[in-house]
Amino acid sequence: MVMPPPAAPGPGLPADLAATPVLRRWLDFGVDGVVTIATGKVEYGQGVWTALAQIAAEELDVRLARVRVAPVSTDASPDEGLTAGSRSIEDSGAALRQACAQARRAVLAAAAERLGTDPAGLGVRDGEIVTASGGTGLSYWSLGAPGLLDAEAGPPVAAKPSGRWSVAGCSAPRLDIPDKVAGRPRFLHDLVLPGMLFGRVVRPPAAAAELRGIDQADRPAGVIDVVTDGSFLGVVAETDAAARVAARRLGQAARWAVRDSLPDEDDLRSFLLGAPAETSVIARRRDPDAAARATRTLTAEFSRPFLAHASMAPSCAIAQVQDGTVTVWTHSQGIFALHRALADGLGIEPRHLVVRHAEGAGAYGHNGADDAALDAVLLARAPACRGRPVRVMWSREDEMAWAPLGAAMLARLSAGLGPDGWIQSWRQDVWSNGFLGRPSAGGEPRLLALAHLAGGQPMTPAGDGPPVPTIGSVRNALPGYEIPDVEVTRHRLLTMPIRTSSLRSLGAFLNVFAIESFMDELAAAAGADPVAFRLAHLVDPRARRVLEQAAQMAGWPARPDGQDVGLGVGYARYKGTSGYCAAVAEVEAGAEVRLRRLWLAVDVGRVINPDGVINQAEGGAVQSASWVLRERVRFDRAKITSVGWDSYPILRFGEVPDVTVRVVAAPGEPETGAGEVAQGPVAGAIGNAVASAVGVRVRDLPLTRDQVIRAIEAG
Repeated sequence: MVMPPPAAPGPGLPADLAATPVLRRWLDFGVDGVVTIATGKVEYGQGVWTALAQIAAEELDVRLARVRVAPVSTDASPDEGLTAGSRSIEDSGAALRQACAQARRAVLAAAAERLGTDPAGLGVRDGEIVTASGGTGLSYWSLGAPGLLDAEAGPPVAAKPSGRWSVAGCSAPRLDIPDKVAGRPRFLHDLVLPGMLFGRVVRPPAAAAELRGIDQADRPAGVIDVVTDGSFLGVVAETDAAARVAARRLGQAARWAVRDSLPDEDDLRSFLLGAPAETSVIARRRDPDAAARATRTLTAEFSRPFLAHASMAPSCAIAQVQDGTVTVWTHSQGIFALHRALADGLGIEPRHLVVRHAEGAGAYGHNGADDAALDAVLLARAPACRGRPVRVMWSREDEMAWAPLGAAMLARLSAGLGPDGWIQSWRQDVWSNGFLGRPSAGGEPRLLALAHLAGGQPMTPAGDGPPVPTIGSVRNALPGYEIPDVEVTRHRLLTMPIRTSSLRSLGAFLNVFAIESFMDELAAAAGADPVAFRLAHLVDPRARRVLEQAAQMAGWPARPDGQDVGLGVGYARYKGTSGYCAAVAEVEAGAEVRLRRLWLAVDVGRVINPDGVINQAEGGAVQSASWVLRERVRFDRAKITSVGWDSYPILRFGEVPDVTVRVVAAPGEPETGAGEVAQGPVAGAIGNAVASAVGVRVRDLPLTRDQVIRAIEAG
């Protein structure tokens, strides 16, 4: 007989499977010829569902074409927290692999019982149960009756070794790409539900503004309702066009009390260093003897401005209040946290709330998707809208002015060189607002409109996690080099005039830019080649390998042809615990800084989809280049002013460099994510290439023409 389920999940299971141990929550054979897998990780263009499908197909011995991924929702999917931090393959992949391995074993046990034979003599060929002599007439679908997968996962079973992989480990076409290339409806923005209404929200004219009244205005045709609550102002109409017209008229008729509340955008250094802050030492490795050997000390400061997500499409959400249940469709990266935030913030009984994910056009952390979800609920619960779904689309101006931003940061570095040119001591201080401002972070709903409702309170400053160098503003602030005497300190700002939260790679982008720029300065002081200097301070063979391969790809140290052209190198192991990346950049510094080429060597352990790893490294590299060369949020003392592509320029398609990525094999090493490994190394490589090209160091991002001129004049 099939063994009864264990009383408790087996020890040593992947954390996500241990938290949701019933196998049916992870996979199902209910549709003939199809394996449906479930995950709590959402697809938003990073290709993770393709890799997860490969893992399931490999472990179950079925063709990839048979695998379908179930939509993610809070009422049906395993709660795997956020889809963030490049952890989907590490977390969900490990859980799904083990769940599939245990399901395969359960099916073979059931087949053996049916056939009166030993399970060891049975195998699987594309879902069919076979013996050494041929088929048995049994399959996953004939044996996967209700009850078989209702068991909880037992002790871990051996998964298929990578040496036997035929689906995983090979490049596979992305499951989400065909619809996008063909222009078929796929995004939440394309979803049309029966009877759907359309909403728009009128935002305050400034960060600190209070609605004082609305002058009488004619209601445009097609308007269903105008919703006001404190300083929250929204409109619902039969069409989106009517909603846009009505929102514009409401904005013109609204009267606001506005006050200045933002810092001086041209003096962020004073704001960062002068604001009240919570100071924590996040890493300390003291060696007084080594520090005493230092004969020369170098110091430098590096900074970045506030950065926007700058998604190609603005945030969107749909909500429906019907029969006592609230249903939300969203492109949030954290639907389970959003579920808790909506329930807490609006007093909804959690069992009467369902949040469903639908893919959105672009997400790089905590953008406006969660806030749009709250907007949709606030409008959908209006009496005139009850029972009908309401879609809320943000405008481009809403997105750029009101979505959470990546924090402005300043890093102050100091290092002591010994007489032999080796780094003996290192000090790094980081000033920043926190990066952990997502819904439900710290037990607070943290949704935009809650602060605008009557009686609402401003959000508290974003948290930054425990004082460790793998998270928040100090991610990657601990150098990955062998330095005997090190101390890294975090200064988390306790005031948040501009809302900040998670943006791709968190603090790693600025910290690695600072460290890698400083490593070049130290190499110059030691009279050493930048690559050789780094290798001399690296003992991890995987780190050395990616650095050597990136340099070899770029022909280092040969100087590229052309006047005012420079090469630069950057390296980091993401979080200090995850994937490795080394980058070499070639820039031309003429009238403008132009990035011509990037070479990347990436080691993310055992690879599920090589093409997917290359895609993610390329995408991260291009976005990092845009941050380094172009992007900066602009604001006056009252409001964000960079609310369009003219005032917030991003790297254009014609400016995208030639990017070459080499995936470095790491047999036997566990999988890690690839989505954020390139942000820091590429920033460091570009900064060093600019310094090589123009002969001066530019330490404040972005590296625009004006910044370079200022550095030349100061030097």
